[in-house]
Amino acid sequence: MIIDILTLFPEMFAGPFDSSIIKRAREKKILNIDITDIRAFSGNKHNTVDDTPYGGGAGMVMQAPPILRALDAVRHNRAGSLSRVVLMCPTGLKFDQHWARDLASEDHLVIICGHYEGVDERVRELVVTDELSIGDYVLTGGELPAMVVVDAVSRMIPGVLGEKASAVEDSFYTGLLEYPHYTRPAECANLSVPEILLGGHHENIRRWRRRQSLLKTLERRPELLRPETLTDEDRSILKEIVASIQAGI
Repeated sequence: MIIDILTLFPEMFAGPFDSSIIKRAREKKILNIDITDIRAFSGNKHNTVDDTPYGGGAGMVMQAPPILRALDAVRHNRAGSLSRVVLMCPTGLKFDQHWARDLASEDHLVIICGHYEGVDERVRELVVTDELSIGDYVLTGGELPAMVVVDAVSRMIPGVLGEKASAVEDSFYTGLLEYPHYTRPAECANLSVPEILLGGHHENIRRWRRRQSLLKTLERRPELLRPETLTDEDRSILKEIVASIQAGI
């Protein structure tokens, strides 16, 4: 997969993409991430890419021409059309695991990092296919959100993670929060690993993990327990959980 990121601050991406899982994916050529500096397409000697908003108001707005020229350069380098162009902005749709899976199915992804008071609306009208936000809060720019999106999307690409099952069992992949994990030693600070995990009975372990996942989701994110995503086994386990809670067990 190829990911092109358009930003005013390319230096911000040096660390996150040069370590850990994403670094290995880039070394294996599974993932190709290129950073484009929008200022290089400013068209003026001062590299200015923003201006005051028409109609007045506080702050500055990113100009459309530099962004459009940067996109043209990316399109030329890739020798083709741009199928998905994502703008990171506070007014976008909330990014979640469903978005990660959807974007991971693309061969090429372009991410524009908004900044200041935002981008000229004509960028949205002309080239943007998706507008995304990582949460209901405002950051100084779209760079950190872009990193979050790239990290989440990368995990969904075959071959990026060491084990195929790892991504499938992540929280939110199946619509539920992930079950708790344990490793050696079996005892730590007077707390023991649940006995069921030490017995080696795979079916019992699977059911225990599913119960823990459902319990955690019910306690912390009950809105994720959508009827259409639950299996008959899930419904049965949830009944057991609710009965135990009501009985004070």
